[in-house]
Amino acid sequence: MGTRLEPKMHRHVSVLLLAAAFGVIPASAQNFRVTDTISIGGTGGWDYLKADSANRKLYVSHGGEVEIVDLDAGKPVGRITGMNRIHGIAIADDLGKGFISDGGNNEVVIFDLKDGSVQSKVKAGMNPDGIVYDDASKSVFAFNGRSQDATAIDGTNGSVRNTIALGGKPEFPVSDGKGSVYANIENKNEIVRIDSKNLNIVARWPLTGCESPSGLAIDREHRRLFSVCDNKVMAVVDADSGKVLATPAIGEGPDAAAYDPGLKLAFSSNGGSGTLTVVKESGKDKFSVAETVTTASGARTMALDEKTHKIYLATATFGAAPPPTATNAHPRRSIEPGSFKLLVVSR
Repeated sequence: MGTRLEPKMHRHVSVLLLAAAFGVIPASAQNFRVTDTISIGGTGGWDYLKADSANRKLYVSHGGEVEIVDLDAGKPVGRITGMNRIHGIAIADDLGKGFISDGGNNEVVIFDLKDGSVQSKVKAGMNPDGIVYDDASKSVFAFNGRSQDATAIDGTNGSVRNTIALGGKPEFPVSDGKGSVYANIENKNEIVRIDSKNLNIVARWPLTGCESPSGLAIDREHRRLFSVCDNKVMAVVDADSGKVLATPAIGEGPDAAAYDPGLKLAFSSNGGSGTLTVVKESGKDKFSVAETVTTASGARTMALDEKTHKIYLATATFGAAPPPTATNAHPRRSIEPGSFKLLVVSR
């Protein structure tokens, strides 16, 4: 005799089946896992990744090159070369341009989104790292870690609009699309808010309970910022008042954050613990961990494809770290040649 579903369970299953048919799964039913691997190969380290969901491309920093991956085919299709120690990539779909922060050459490299050809190179500050395009001002902001300032560049013609002193070491930035650019200041445990049109800092907000913030993401609709912190918390911040609303626990060694507006979930990639933390809103201004997904050691940066809700994390196979020196007390582990790859996390 078959097992009979109780009425409540039957209704629950029916709702999930109906939601799945329309491609919408409630956050409570999410189950993320590593579903694929994309081999890149080559040598050298990496930093940030950026998904261009509209044009179905993924841009991956890799030493002095940017690897271009076809998001639908799931394979590399090209690269942008001729740079030195790349950190991040920003995309301006409305301008048909991309922007690369070349930390080794202290430049922002502007390229064509159609064919990946380099159009020009613009001098930035010292060691441009995090980079973001602000559609409200049609400007790109490169945050320079060593000179502790931000270079604002007109995205339409590549001219430098201004250099903004930050008073601390910047990490990752985001734009709200309404005239504000936000950035974590790692050594001050704070967020700065920049007026993207007037090019001045309008607010400095302490990240209470957060140490050494790095990755940053934004929920534009609900005006929430998500900073990931070295003391294994995610600081959820009101983007208007700067108030820290919650500090849910995440994994060790985070370096990137992402927010999925379709699923209404925030993510932290934790390279130290080899995990991906999934955070959901569990009540008004209350946030909690929905899932902890096993990824791989070193998978500290990521990009989100908002169309498919897939997350891409960069990692490799590591060897032993070299001995500490007077100038480098915590040397990074060596990377085995040819082992660089992307992990694909999906539901």
